[in-house]
Amino acid sequence: MTLAIIVLACLATTPWALGWIGDGGTPPYRDAELDAYFLPPAWGGHDAAEQGRLEAEAALHLLGTDNLGRDLFTRCLLGGTISLGVGFAAALISVILGTLYGAIAGAVGGRVDAVMMRIVDVLYGLPYILLVVLLAVGADAVIDQWAGGELSSGKRTALNVLTLLIAIGGVSWLTMARVIRGQVMSLKAQPFMEATRAIGAPIHRQFFRHLLPNLVGPIVVYATLTVPQAVLQESFLSFLGIGIQAPLPSWGNLAAAGLSELNTVNPRWWLLLFPSLLLGVTLLALNFVGEGLREALDPRSGRSK
Repeated sequence: MTLAIIVLACLATTPWALGWIGDGGTPPYRDAELDAYFLPPAWGGHDAAEQGRLEAEAALHLLGTDNLGRDLFTRCLLGGTISLGVGFAAALISVILGTLYGAIAGAVGGRVDAVMMRIVDVLYGLPYILLVVLLAVGADAVIDQWAGGELSSGKRTALNVLTLLIAIGGVSWLTMARVIRGQVMSLKAQPFMEATRAIGAPIHRQFFRHLLPNLVGPIVVYATLTVPQAVLQESFLSFLGIGIQAPLPSWGNLAAAGLSELNTVNPRWWLLLFPSLLLGVTLLALNFVGEGLREALDPRSGRSK
């Protein structure tokens, strides 16, 4: 229920959030006469000296505003849409690559299977986050060299998002490949698969009509467990400044911006708290959903029927 509320709130308010945030310029609700654009949450209280001046303005912003007067609630909603969108897209790429790779290795077997799985073992031995960072930075450099600085900001942002989700999805398919390979090898020994081979069914028919329907359960389970990993990786890279770039918000770069505003004189705590809280609650809910599906659908689970 919590996950559904967060996802629906982010998706349903995306047109509204895009209309309010625009391209990062001066938002229509920013008061140009204010000396400081930071406003605390509407329920957080204000400094006594600024009470009269800020009370009416702050009442409009449930979670406060940032240094440009932009509503944090609106930016968190749009940031959630972007973080979840990149996470789900990267997970989809991971599922497709892992399913195809594992199915080919398990179906062909022999030396081909041995070589393919040794490649997976080598990739498993490399630091996961290092691979993602190298792919993201390398692709970014290639785009800059290829475009020669002639890309518009919109196209540059779209390519940046595409590069990020390909980098995350391109290195997170290893577990899926191993799982699918094991399932395919187990199914190959079943009587119904021996019958399909005995009647001379072509390879593609064996896979799509007999193997794939029996792989749906494991694919759904491990795809659900891959989504929170992809969301976390996107947020981590954006937090480091090599993921989603401003003015486009994500929970990662919103948290990074909030961290820079923590100080002992005038801490703007709300800028760090709310993006981090939304990210944490979403990841926890996604993991609960994944564990529930694993218990219900994974044939190796003792509770599955």
